[in-house]
Amino acid sequence: MKTTTKSLLFFLFFVPILMFGQTTLTGTVTEQSTSIPLPGVNVVIKNTTTGTATDFDGNYRIEVNNGDILVFSYVGYQTIEITYSGQASLNVQLNEDAAQLNEIVIIGYGTTTKKDATGSVEAITSEDFTKGNIVTPENLLSGRVAGVSVTTSGAPGSGSQIKIRGGSSINASNDPLIIIDGLPIDNNGVNGSRGVLASINPNDIDSFSVLKDASATAIYGSRASNGVIIIVTKKGKSTFSATYDAQYSFGELTDRVDVFSGNAYRQLVASQPINGTTLDESLLGTANTNWQDEIFRNTVSTQHNLSMQGSLFKVLPARFSFGVTNQEGAVLTSEFERRNLSLALNPSFFDDHLKINLNANLSFEDNRFGDSGQIGAALRYDPTQPVYDPSSPFGGFYQHMVSGNLANGTTNPVAELLQRNNTGDSNRTYGNLNFDYKFHFLPDLRAVLNIGFDETEAKIIDFTSLSSRIQNLDKVNSSRGFQKRTNKLLDGYLTYNKTFDNMRTEFTVGYSYQEFTNEGSNTGNVRDALSLPSTFADPDVVLIGFFGRANLTFLDKYLLTLTYRRDGTSRFSKDNQWGDFPAAALAWNLSDEDFLKESKTISSLKLRAGYGITGQQAFFGANDIYLNRYRGGDSNSQYQFDNIVIQSLIASEINPDLKWEETATMEFGIDYGLFDQRVSGSLNFFQKNSTDLLFTASVADGTNFSNSIIQNIGELQIQGVEFSLNADVVKKDDFTVDFNFNATFLDREIKELALGQDVRTGGISGGTGNNIQLLREGFSPNSFSVFKQLYDNSGNPIEGAFVDLNGDNVINDDDRYLKENPGADVILGFQSNINYKNLDLSFNLRANLGNYVYNNVNSSRAQYELLQDNAVLGNVPTSVLETGFQRTSDVIISDIYVEDASFLKMDNITLGYTFSNISKHLKSLRLWGGVQNVFTITNYSGLDPEVFNGIDNIIYPRSRTILAGANFKF
Repeated sequence: MKTTTKSLLFFLFFVPILMFGQTTLTGTVTEQSTSIPLPGVNVVIKNTTTGTATDFDGNYRIEVNNGDILVFSYVGYQTIEITYSGQASLNVQLNEDAAQLNEIVIIGYGTTTKKDATGSVEAITSEDFTKGNIVTPENLLSGRVAGVSVTTSGAPGSGSQIKIRGGSSINASNDPLIIIDGLPIDNNGVNGSRGVLASINPNDIDSFSVLKDASATAIYGSRASNGVIIIVTKKGKSTFSATYDAQYSFGELTDRVDVFSGNAYRQLVASQPINGTTLDESLLGTANTNWQDEIFRNTVSTQHNLSMQGSLFKVLPARFSFGVTNQEGAVLTSEFERRNLSLALNPSFFDDHLKINLNANLSFEDNRFGDSGQIGAALRYDPTQPVYDPSSPFGGFYQHMVSGNLANGTTNPVAELLQRNNTGDSNRTYGNLNFDYKFHFLPDLRAVLNIGFDETEAKIIDFTSLSSRIQNLDKVNSSRGFQKRTNKLLDGYLTYNKTFDNMRTEFTVGYSYQEFTNEGSNTGNVRDALSLPSTFADPDVVLIGFFGRANLTFLDKYLLTLTYRRDGTSRFSKDNQWGDFPAAALAWNLSDEDFLKESKTISSLKLRAGYGITGQQAFFGANDIYLNRYRGGDSNSQYQFDNIVIQSLIASEINPDLKWEETATMEFGIDYGLFDQRVSGSLNFFQKNSTDLLFTASVADGTNFSNSIIQNIGELQIQGVEFSLNADVVKKDDFTVDFNFNATFLDREIKELALGQDVRTGGISGGTGNNIQLLREGFSPNSFSVFKQLYDNSGNPIEGAFVDLNGDNVINDDDRYLKENPGADVILGFQSNINYKNLDLSFNLRANLGNYVYNNVNSSRAQYELLQDNAVLGNVPTSVLETGFQRTSDVIISDIYVEDASFLKMDNITLGYTFSNISKHLKSLRLWGGVQNVFTITNYSGLDPEVFNGIDNIIYPRSRTILAGANFKF
């Protein structure tokens, strides 16, 4: 009994000591980069089952003893361990784990992982986006992805030419299929908008997935020949946070086309340089006007974005954003304004068996279009004349006059810009509602229903002041227009996932229906009684698809993907409406084999091979060309019988045999990771063969109701190699350096054309009906077709003297040869991020090698005869002094104007500093500055070597822009 009593007393004595030896620890877990609290973080004492999780505000409470090791873990973040040493509270910051975040890759109708991907897919998250003055979303990818080229003009909010692996067609569309949150969008825009992507706010985008080879794209069948870009927008989260981003930019054009100044021009005219023509010196003025300076301006632009995300009523994750963009164009009167509203709701029900995603977006785009054609007028207009004339009847602007009327010749470009108000308002509503249900009785089976809608309405007003003319006032334009496009989508599919011992399987089958409409009207010139109003309603385009995919993975090392899609389109006749698009791909995770599994050098290595067929049905022209169609004639196509005017009925061209253009792609690839993924990337070899090309080609006279129609002719082959390298050069807690390098090598060749005949293309200014490019079997598309220039003993070009290549003693089109082409042989991209504590620096470079440009500015303007501009005098580029050329028609086809336009550009450099934990509510503030369009290194003599389709005929210039901004996170 004594022993028992003593034992009990001993126990009662030590209980308080044991109790007080254990401490209640509290703290908050936040995200390192944003200081935003993280809910649901697991906090566990190592090697025990004792633990807790952070609450809605990131707070936790746990009982610990000295020496306990606390493990903090959260999906998508790096796990950390901290030894408890008696502190009263412990606040922890978690860093995002890039390896985990990038593991999931969005693909067609589903997701995969980098390890399990069998096709050529590249995922880019918001952390890796190209930085700078980004107004439209495609520029977030510029220079960032191997095989993807983005060419954007300098116009405010302008659309871009996007090509993946050089496209796949000659005459049909080369635009990739773009999908926003499961909704494939129409690449055709509306009048009044800058482009189909101009209405989308880049700040709302979370990630891109670029699908490049047929094994990845074939699930989209009929529109996937040019690759697929999948855009995923930002979604709601369970934790509340808010961000406000402000950006200001100041742009200035740093270069001009060299033309003669006022004084130099007077001297030039006085020298009478035109053989056989005497210039009227009395037409010269006394001013010294730089017309390019007059039509160009320094710009000020702003962007403001506010977003809030959190959980409504603690059960409904939501995100709301509002953005305003105002961008001035370098050309007078050119302006772009956009306002965006977006709402994302992504709740889940029934223990996550039902997930719903709602994405709703409103965009209001207001444009004023400054006539870029006045850039050419600024080069031509007499520099000895003033901009304004107080006695002028043309609203105070100087204009050339003869006998009291407007003289025949180039008109004052400043007046043309300021006296014309060409505006467009575009309102767009788009989004989707997605239901993803995992069956309770069979959790391996999911049913997904996706409903999408996209509608754009645009109003156009084009008004020119009556003071711009003093005669024929009824021809001064005043018109209004309206256009409406809609895009409706219904997708439904089933996905079954099942693991059988060493085999993982995923099967997907589905159905897709999409309908596009386009209608509009125009008043015509309401001042002109002969100008009639018009309306149009294009035939609806309907696409129907049935698709299936099987993913098989054996031992987590050997992968097989089989894809099939059967698509129907309303663009073709009943006999040709349906197309079949299969694909197959194999992959081998070589690094999981025993002989590499323990390697400290190779952390991942995968071999891939794939083959597939994709389609193309997007061409420029009628949507129902297979039908017999008739249209009413206008005022220029009427018949008069006695005193009765009868409107004609005109038959349209027809081609009932039109069918799918198809592209077969074969690819071999290697995905690699070295040194625990510190270095990673891929190497791809591919070949694309496009057959039955959709092409506008001539037909024999009398065989159709047009001299040219859309036909299926020819074959195009594109071969290429892609290489990408991502490296974490330095990876320390307070200092990191990383970079991305990518290279693409392309070779394009036309394998077949109809009847083996050449096709002239590439219209140019200067003369009438001139073409500078040619399609020919065995050569790259759009190769330059030119005469070989002859030079004298001093190396100076001889005007009108060319090599007689066929030796028949006659210089004609048979002596033209093919010299180079606009496509770059090599496309390079380099991007780097450097972070030291709170300081960050990033920049990106792009280069094109082997691309050539035809300098149409010089070929059509740098000749002495152009000093006579009809009834007035006109300016010319100073490059005429180098050639001494007299007449445009003698030299315009010379190969002297085909120039190597290889370039290296630094698109952007940005420096920022982040202040963290400023207050209870303001978690961080990042202040940053940068420069856009930093420099261009090139031997090209024109303003900019990066032009559309290889012909430089006065592009809208790109400004160098100084940027400043602030990012607030609450």
